Amino acid sequence: MDLTTLAIPPWDLVVRSVVIYLVLLLGLRLFGKREVGQMTLFDLVVVLLVANAVQPAMTGPDNSLFGGLLIIGTLLSANWVVGRLRVRSPVVRRLLEPHATVLATDGAWLQPVLAHQGLDQSDVDTALREHGFNAVSETRLVVLEPDGSISVVPGGQQRVRVRRRVRTILHP
Repeated sequence: MDLTTLAIPPWDLVVRSVVIYLVLLLGLRLFGKREVGQMTLFDLVVVLLVANAVQPAMTGPDNSLFGGLLIIGTLLSANWVVGRLRVRSPVVRRLLEPHATVLATDGAWLQPVLAHQGLDQSDVDTALREHGFNAVSETRLVVLEPDGSISVVPGGQQRVRVRRRVRTILHP
């Protein structure tokens, strides 16, 4: 087979790639507040399976070198455009980035919020200890930030704070 001859029109590869990119972006946005460094083993398995599943949808019957390069260029371009739109448009930013979520106020956990965010008691207790707190009763506010870290506002005296990234399990 000729590595430079496309089996389908170039615009077909571009459209397929952009659609897959946008669907995956939406799926990851709905996935929750997590960065790549926070992925669990389950998350990695899903990402690998999704990548394997969408490859034929992007390439169709084409397996040319030029087609692969065109898809790479399209994905990089789409990512650049989305990045620029996120910075310049508050509407796009709101669509792409989750909001901060209050997990505890006035020294008490908001249990329904913890459950909705997929956090268990050990996750949040670990985050408190990493911030130098022994119990939630010592805090005024605990917030799950859009990047997956937990911020803690002390209820009384000032404490040394460190960043805590919460690892959650993907629920199908």
